[in-house]
Amino acid sequence: MAKLWGGRFNKDTSELMEDFHSSISFDQRLYRYDIEGSIAHAQMLGAVGIITTVEAQQIVDGLVTLLTEIEAGKIQFSPGAEDIHMNIETLLTERIGAVGKKLHTGRSRNDQVAVDTRLFTIAEIERTKQLLTELLEVLVAMSEEHAATIMPGYTHLQIAQPVTMGHHLLAYFEMFYRDWERLQDCHKRINLSPLGAGALAGTTYPLDRHMTATALGFAGPTENSMDSVSDRDYIIEYVSAGSLIMMHLSRFCEEIIIWASQEWAFVDLDDAYSTGSSIMPQKKNPDVAELVRGKTGRVYGNLMGLLTMMKGLPLAYNKDMQEDKEALFDTVDTVQKCLLIFTAMLASTKFKTERMKEAAGKGFSNATDLADYFVTKGMSFRDAHHVVGNLVATCINKGQPLEKLTLAEIQEGCEVTPGAAQITVTEDVYAALQLENVVARRLTYGGTAPARVIEAVARARKRILQIKKS
Repeated sequence: MAKLWGGRFNKDTSELMEDFHSSISFDQRLYRYDIEGSIAHAQMLGAVGIITTVEAQQIVDGLVTLLTEIEAGKIQFSPGAEDIHMNIETLLTERIGAVGKKLHTGRSRNDQVAVDTRLFTIAEIERTKQLLTELLEVLVAMSEEHAATIMPGYTHLQIAQPVTMGHHLLAYFEMFYRDWERLQDCHKRINLSPLGAGALAGTTYPLDRHMTATALGFAGPTENSMDSVSDRDYIIEYVSAGSLIMMHLSRFCEEIIIWASQEWAFVDLDDAYSTGSSIMPQKKNPDVAELVRGKTGRVYGNLMGLLTMMKGLPLAYNKDMQEDKEALFDTVDTVQKCLLIFTAMLASTKFKTERMKEAAGKGFSNATDLADYFVTKGMSFRDAHHVVGNLVATCINKGQPLEKLTLAEIQEGCEVTPGAAQITVTEDVYAALQLENVVARRLTYGGTAPARVIEAVARARKRILQIKKS
């Protein structure tokens, strides 16, 4: 196949080079955006008089027809044409004749691909935000349902203090909400049109870059022609945001995997989102959660690959940047598929609330509350911390929880710490140790008390309404 750039060359490209150099096997995914960019460019060329309005309309009509044929599966792209841009131009010229050769006036594949990838990324940002919104809605609904469900809270994966399940789920709501905000913010920086920047220096033709930017839905044109074609930070930013989404999904998946084990038994995963073993008939495996956790690594790999690809490139365009698209496409597909299936799996998960409350009663999760009780009676917190530590050691030796200590034992524990204020312990200490009271008293803004969780759910719903309107 004759190359559109081949005038200066005296030899055909080797077959090895054809295969190594061509990107059509993956960048054909950009066909719609390439055609949209070409339509806008052709209309502008006609409007400013670089080509006639009749020629511009011929090109636009040809491109619209070509788009219909591609989407009907009637087009076979050619590796010999290298990439989606040259495939589209070649196919267009075959259909409308020599006027098709005028389409490329005043532009380069360098600004073309930047337009295509920006339009693609913007569209996929919106799709990713929608999937995040659906997950946020599930989290809010489940948080409200479990606003008073008691479970153990952990630090270092050791039982720390009792919390409510609703509060735990709302922690993930905050993480995924920030992920939504990051994508929204990323959109602002991508939403500028590089079309008309040319290969690197702009062009001598009187292009109207504001016209094409508006036609394509961009906020305006990019400011610097060299920057327009020589950076992929907007792709890296999306992949970075995708990596954070995957990190949050992976953390949640890790908990679900643990919770689904017989040792913890906090959740029962729906059969539709679990698998079995080919040899052990009793098994029910949390494969969705494990796969999401595993796929996080490939998105991280895409991010590191892109950063490494770009780190040493001089201005302006370099062929290294062809490596951006596979990483972008894979990240888009991986993040979106993981969000889709994770949300469905989570929505179908059943929480074993009695088992969770039982677990919260172990590990002396109410120890801090006993110390706080002593503080209310006049003891310093540091002394109270020491007293409760001694009482915990006593309970460990006896194999019993704090609430099984007698009033005399608790009083005695308070009196053996040198320098500690002498206090009187009364029967109300046992109310202070009850799990329901432990969580209900944590009324600070953002705390785990059921009353605060219900308030947080209401605020979360307002935020979801706001992002749906944005």
